[in-house]
Amino acid sequence: MSFTNTRLIDFKQGDQIRIAAFEGGLRFHEIFSQYGLFPGDVAKVLRIAPFDGPMLLEIGGREIALGKSLAARIIVETCACDVP
Repeated sequence: MSFTNTRLIDFKQGDQIRIAAFEGGLRFHEIFSQYGLFPGDVAKVLRIAPFDGPMLLEIGGREIALGKSLAARIIVETCACDVP
């Protein structure tokens, strides 16, 4: 099964996802690492701000706001598990 066409920005508030991969070069992988985001992480979409504002995710008890341009580079899969 391929998840290459499912991006974080395609999900809505309340969805639970698992990060599958990141698009972009080493620079973007470093940025996501600085946010504490890694493939395999499970997250919940808490909020999506209007007018192309950021997405708020809950990952491992932390809340992380990501702009749409970064969220578009995160390849995800749906997850039927509880976010810890």
